[in-house]
Amino acid sequence: MKYLIILADGAADHSIESLGGMTPFEVADIPHIHRLAKEGVMGQVKTVPEGHHPGSEIANLGVLGYDVNKVFEGRGSLEAASMGIDIEDGEVAMRCNLITVENGLIKNHSAGHISSEEAAELMIFLQSMIGSSRVRFYPGVSYRHLLKIRQGNKLVHTTPPHDVLGEAAADYMPVALMEEGEETCQMLNRLIAASQQLLPSHPVNLKRISEGKAPANSIWPWSLGYRPSMSTLSERFPAIRSGAVISAVDLIFGIGAYAGLEKIEVPGATGLYDTNYEGKAQAALDALRRHDFVFLHIEASDEAGHEGDVALKIKTLENLDHRCLRPILEEIEKWDEPVKIALLPDHPTPCALRTHTAEEVPVVVWEPSTIKPDLTLRFTEEEAGIGKLGYMEGDSLIHYIINGEITGTFAPLTIPPLSDEDPIPPLSEFGL
Repeated sequence: MKYLIILADGAADHSIESLGGMTPFEVADIPHIHRLAKEGVMGQVKTVPEGHHPGSEIANLGVLGYDVNKVFEGRGSLEAASMGIDIEDGEVAMRCNLITVENGLIKNHSAGHISSEEAAELMIFLQSMIGSSRVRFYPGVSYRHLLKIRQGNKLVHTTPPHDVLGEAAADYMPVALMEEGEETCQMLNRLIAASQQLLPSHPVNLKRISEGKAPANSIWPWSLGYRPSMSTLSERFPAIRSGAVISAVDLIFGIGAYAGLEKIEVPGATGLYDTNYEGKAQAALDALRRHDFVFLHIEASDEAGHEGDVALKIKTLENLDHRCLRPILEEIEKWDEPVKIALLPDHPTPCALRTHTAEEVPVVVWEPSTIKPDLTLRFTEEEAGIGKLGYMEGDSLIHYIINGEITGTFAPLTIPPLSDEDPIPPLSEFGL
């Protein structure tokens, strides 16, 4: 048996008034995803434990069944692993966004989805101006970068910028949680202030402004942590002798590094709606031929949710269905060895809120030769509530995927199943 998890980042949503009270999953043209629901089993999974912020770092660790209370050490430490940057004893690492601040407000969390080339020039510039042997800036992908501080302390409260879009930046500056974190906190506040003095006049930003693009005029450090300690998936599950992770996001590659997965980068994979879906599908198929387990991460729906763009979010789901899942299904059905597929979001990113929420997400697990279908016919947030897998949390989902064990609670029938004849209104009815 081979195992493939397809992670549609942030794809779950709330009912949307402009869609007649439905969600993007309910109106999108996604026949292959619905096929998984009809031929497989569905359920709801709580990927974000109580008391934790619903970030992708927490949720993706949750999907893989890791106890975040034991292993999580901040987003930056995970991304450092992806970038090949070691975190030594006494060092704290953190995500460092390039963002746009306008009239004191956080306009966006991505500096207008700045290119990696432009961003690298800015991060190298910051290192030359305000970096030191103690403070190190490392360029990453697009707006996602790394900041590492020697003799730093993680006891600092920070806020992800995508959670406070449109809010005053001054209201969300780093705050020390305890006295031990005060010196690091003060340093971060000084670095932010210095970046806001230095970046606006940099040639990269002057050119972006002249082209009508958002400038990267501030850094935003968040999610501090030390080096984590995690068991690999092979150590946890004998059925997984080796595995791979496919993404365009350093965070996911970092989780994969600690989970013992081969890092596979796909040319043209952007983490946005224009990502190379076909290339990711082919990479997943190639990886499945060499490995027992593949984690295929697709970021596009999450970014559409952060933008609050309903039509774009629907399009990302349709691209996932037609351009990624379809070729995967067509190919693996020719294979002698079966492939078990699980498809799910890591968390909702509702378009109305433009940030992550911590509700449970729908999940489907499909493998026709070993799994008897349940009553579900379509992959939607609501229909997941009547699925055979019920409500799962902790490591229940990964144990079911790998071992076939249902350890969640069976969910009673709460809504009638939909029939194949139920019409899906055309998007034109919603002005999309």
